[in-house]
Amino acid sequence: MLSTILVANRGEIAARIIRTIHDMGLRAVAVYADQDLDSPAVALADEAYALGGTTLADTYLNGDRLLEIAQRAGVDGIHPGYGFLSEVPEFADAVAASGIAWIGPSGATITQLGDKIGARRTAVAAGVSPVPGTNDPVESVAEIRAFADSHGFPIVAKRSDGGGGRGIVILRTSDDITEFEARHAGLGGDLGAYFLEKFVESARHIETQCMADAHGNFAVVTTRDCSVQRRNQKLIEEAPAPYLPDGVAETVAQWSEALFRQTDYVGLGTCEFLLDNDGSVYFLEVNPRLQVEHTVSEEVTGLDLVAEQLRIASGETFTPVPPVRGHSIELRITSEDPGADLVPTAGTITSLEWPTGHGVRVETGVRVGDTVSPDFDSMIAKLIITGPDRATTIARSLRALRELTIGGIATPKELLADILRHRDFADEFTVGTRWMETVYLPNAALPAPFAAVSPVDDGGSRRCFIAEIDGRRHEISLPAEFFAPAGNGTGVVRPQQPRRTSGRSVSAPGAASVAADGVLSAPIQGTIVRVSVEVGQQVKKGDVLLVLEAMKMEKYVHAPADGTVAEIYVAPSQNVPAHTALIKLEEDR
Repeated sequence: MLSTILVANRGEIAARIIRTIHDMGLRAVAVYADQDLDSPAVALADEAYALGGTTLADTYLNGDRLLEIAQRAGVDGIHPGYGFLSEVPEFADAVAASGIAWIGPSGATITQLGDKIGARRTAVAAGVSPVPGTNDPVESVAEIRAFADSHGFPIVAKRSDGGGGRGIVILRTSDDITEFEARHAGLGGDLGAYFLEKFVESARHIETQCMADAHGNFAVVTTRDCSVQRRNQKLIEEAPAPYLPDGVAETVAQWSEALFRQTDYVGLGTCEFLLDNDGSVYFLEVNPRLQVEHTVSEEVTGLDLVAEQLRIASGETFTPVPPVRGHSIELRITSEDPGADLVPTAGTITSLEWPTGHGVRVETGVRVGDTVSPDFDSMIAKLIITGPDRATTIARSLRALRELTIGGIATPKELLADILRHRDFADEFTVGTRWMETVYLPNAALPAPFAAVSPVDDGGSRRCFIAEIDGRRHEISLPAEFFAPAGNGTGVVRPQQPRRTSGRSVSAPGAASVAADGVLSAPIQGTIVRVSVEVGQQVKKGDVLLVLEAMKMEKYVHAPADGTVAEIYVAPSQNVPAHTALIKLEEDR
């Protein structure tokens, strides 16, 4: 068995993994970006080391720095969690080459499955049926039009390297293809990163939680349903998948084993499928890592799937899967505003009370006083509710949401409760992956956009001082008078992105703000996906200047007029709060 594990992640998933490491009597090493110095996950670990920076590239995506810390801390295993480097085969190979155990499938397996085009090819080789589509990258817009002529609209273009709903564009008309060409081929985008599929208009998203060890053993732990989605981002997940037609559970189990055998898969993974209204099943992808929704499979079997990962990585066999009992639902608690199209928001948590009671489990990485940063994912917790049957679990979930209190930030708490009460979800289960957009939201009474209230410091006799000495975190408790009144109580002074808070005129909801001096500001908090122009470039009104992404939703910043790009203030992969200055445009006169 491994003895010391570095958790190469942050937030609620890092805390969840660290707790299992301790349950097994092992040591946990955490890493942190500057923003996470005082986070609960870091405080849980036996040791914590600074990644040294604030951006994703400098911290949780910095494989060299992670390996350097792993060697320094003397760990014998690295757990990547989900996201970040969990599906990067080069990092998995580098970890293995360093003599440290990689807690996940091998780089070779990830290569076959982590890329969506590669996954389609792998599925065909394994005798598994994907959604009708192309197994090669798109080479031209003519190819897209030919595919639409052959299969009929709608079709969908997907980025081969996309994940979690990212890089999905639904094309319903010939005009949509023209716009897709303008955005992704003519303005600095990479058309060849996409492949095509027939868009399955109304289907459920079902999946299998699988595990395989180095001794040839394979098992499906449970099925799950993740059909409640917004912009291809899951909101509610449950296990086992309810109301499956006869034979579907057996089909997806057989296909999952075929995919694992085809790729010599060792570890945990999730196979995802679409279940069409006519009963047809199509393969979507394999996620070669731990999933956010793994908790519901744990609740109905009693297994600790992180512990199973550690056993498998140590060369042991996995625990036999117990029979499924009861039902479990996971609710994603995010800092997203239902009154503003569920865009991520930042803020300080001023009050927090988690629900308790029978069948309630909370996975979180925040506490009162923490600031939800725009620099990382907006999920702050997972609320997992389990009961003897689905009806009881839904009722218990509603009770838990009533008990939940989070102040200072926007959350989808009331939205989740409304979905749970909806007849389509609770009674008939006619929910598909497009249900939110086509059925629920057009008829929902959504709240007004969230208005944050500044937190009040109630003082206290002592404060926690976090000191970083030689790149290692230390915690010291000192009387409150040791802290300057203007201090933030963390020992870290962080530079803030400049924001433009005046002189804005917004032409449409979600559009970039344009100041009198021609500076365009971010309409939402998000990540810069692509900058499509250069300084000095002439642009026409309506041209795409850059692309922002927030929770799998892309926002295109267009030129408000003909002009010249005078300055660019941001770069790809940079996380920016709302109202951050993006580009300065000098309009033609």
